[in-house]
Formats: sequence, structure tokens, C-alpha cells
Amino acid sequence: MAEEDGFPVMKNDRLLRAARGEDVDVVPVWAMRQAGRYLPEFREERAKCDFFTMCQTPELSCKVTLQPLNRFPLDAAIIFSDILVIPQALGMEVEMRAGEGPVFPSPLRGPEDLAKLASPADVCSKLQYVFDALTLTRKKLEGKAPLIGFSGAPWTIMAYMIEGKGSKTMSNAKGWLYKYPEASHKLLKIITDATVSYLVGQAKAGAQLLQVFESHAEHLGPNLFQEFSLPYLKQICDEVKERVLKLGLKDIPMTVFPKGGHYALKDLAALKYEVIGIDWTVDPVLARKIVGPNKTLQGNLDPCALYADKKHIDTAVKEMVEKFGRERYIANLGHGMYPDMDPEHLAAFVEAVHKYSKK
Repeated sequence: MAEEDGFPVMKNDRLLRAARGEDVDVVPVWAMRQAGRYLPEFREERAKCDFFTMCQTPELSCKVTLQPLNRFPLDAAIIFSDILVIPQALGMEVEMRAGEGPVFPSPLRGPEDLAKLASPADVCSKLQYVFDALTLTRKKLEGKAPLIGFSGAPWTIMAYMIEGKGSKTMSNAKGWLYKYPEASHKLLKIITDATVSYLVGQAKAGAQLLQVFESHAEHLGPNLFQEFSLPYLKQICDEVKERVLKLGLKDIPMTVFPKGGHYALKDLAALKYEVIGIDWTVDPVLARKIVGPNKTLQGNLDPCALYADKKHIDTAVKEMVEKFGRERYIANLGHGMYPDMDPEHLAAFVEAVHKYSKK
């Protein structure tokens, strides 16, 4: 039996219910980077091909997206992809280098380089492989859990495009905000327009919740965030929701995750995102006070807690669930899984969330 939209009926929609503030039997749980190198079956696939080849091959993306769900009773799948597919679709080259992570051989040096970028209007045709992977995965999931689509937030993407790789200070990208505010806004607008189309495409393809990763929020303070992040996060949420409804699709819940952006929680609570993700540096009780009762919180166990033994993990999860409470809560780590983590410890985390949040 299939739903009207041509996908299998949902057997487990806890994540979507929690995102909308509805009642759940247990708190839903998933983990950022749950499809990744800590799993031996993922490493086996990765050994056969390049990282971006995996992203660009729908069958492979689908296969590794489902790997953690075949192992653990997770309440969500998140499509295996990367936030840097947007700069690629805008015409920039990105390489995934061993031991270094993503590298742009020719990052943006100054405002004149904006002329080299492709039009945001062409992004969706270039990222069809992500949409194909989403549709395939949604079918293969057979309703076992909802499927999450995602993108990077404009400031986070801009920072990569200018730095050319990871950076402790983001000083080149932040330098732009101070030296070239006009060009910075122009670049952020290009990324935003591309991201809106991309996320709407993901919703059309079968994504059931969309997460926007502002992974570099920690490099901005309240003032820079107000000017160079918040307006674009707002535009993304407003326009995606508007366009999804115009297409006759169901309203899609959206999550914003400002890593290191504890200072921005009040501003973000005023936007239309149903879910706000918090990292492990934020006290859940304080976060709840700041965002109020009408938002769902997601997070926020320190990923490094998974290096502890299972007894410690169990205790840490119990404390976490008590702090967040059962209402309007999605359990997760405060950031992603690390490659050297023991899969059995993620299993202990998932099991403990379900155990301590049962009605």
C-alpha cells in the first residue's frame, strides 16, 4: 500500500511528530554523520571510490544512507551528501583530500571572482543526482523512518568558498565581511537563491524534513550574525515553505543548526524553523528558556561522550533526556560522529534515549 505521493506508508513518523510538537511514544533519535567512516561497511564502500563519486551515484548514496538504519533502531535517515555540492554546482572545484578534508584548489580571492560563479538558476539541473538519491532512498526505507535532506547555510558555504578549506579562525572569510560588505551580501544572496531551489528540489524528491547547517556560526558574534547570517536563514525558511506549499506538497518541517551560535538562539526562535539544533556547549534548560515552548529542540550530547563505556553513555543520556524533557525534543549528538568511534557505543546511545523517554 502506498501513500498518495507514491512513497511507502510511514511506519515510524516520530521525528516528524516531534518536529511539529505532537505527542510521541518515545523521543526520536538520530545522529549527525551517522552514515560515515565509523562503520566498517561504510569504509568498505569508500575504499572503492572517491567521496564525491559516492555522493554523485544515487545507488551508492542510498546504500550508505541506509547502513546505519540496518544496524540501529534510528528514527531518521539523513541522505548521504555534502554541503559543498552547492559551490560545485556554482562552478567551483572541490576535492576531498585524505587527512585534510574538503579543499578548493581555487578559492575566491576578491569580489572580482564573483563573476566566475555560475548562475544559481542552474543549480538544480546539476544536482539532479541528489534528488535521484533521495527518491530512491525514500522508497528503499519502506517507511521505517523519515528521510532528512539538508544544505549548508549561506555564511558557512561562503566561508569555505573563500578559505578554500577548514580554518580555525575563518579570518579570510570574515575579512570579506569587514572589507567587502557589499560583495559579501552579493555572494550570500547567490548562495541563498541556489539553496532555496535546492531544498525545494529535495522536498519534491521525497525529503520529509530539511536541516540547514550553520556550522560556522561560532566564528560570528551577535552583530555579524545579525547582518550576514540571520537574514539569509530567514529567507531560506520563508521561501522554501512558500514554494513547497505552492507546489501542492505538505508543509515540510525545517531545522536550523547554528554550531557555536548560542548567542543567536533568541533571534533564531523568531524565525519559522520548527526545530533548533544546539551543540554540546549549550545547557538545554537555558536553551528552552530562550526559545520558548513552541520550538522543538534537537541535540546535544557531546560526541566525545561516545568514547566512554556504555554505562557512562547510559547515565549521560538519562541526564540529557531529563534536561530536555519529552515534549518538543529530538535527541541527537551536539555535532557529528567521529571516524574512530565504536558503532556499539552509538547503539548504546540510541537504546538509552528510547529507554529513558518512554511514556
